[in-house]
Amino acid sequence: MHAAVGDRLVVRSAHVGESVRDGEIVEVRHEDGSPPYVVRWSDTGHESLVYPGPDAEVQHFPREG
Repeated sequence: MHAAVGDRLVVRSAHVGESVRDGEIVEVRHEDGSPPYVVRWSDTGHESLVYPGPDAEVQHFPREG
């Protein structure tokens, strides 16, 4: 898994009926884009350090410049 600042992390629940959680990646700790990431969650606005599991995916967005 690789990401850049501005990408979106989407975490899908392994349990039926639980919601999908997503947030903006606001910090990438490694130059190669590997985890962990600091994510600002869209549902709470809270920022946390995340080590994504197999239930997570990164949605990439085009970069300007």
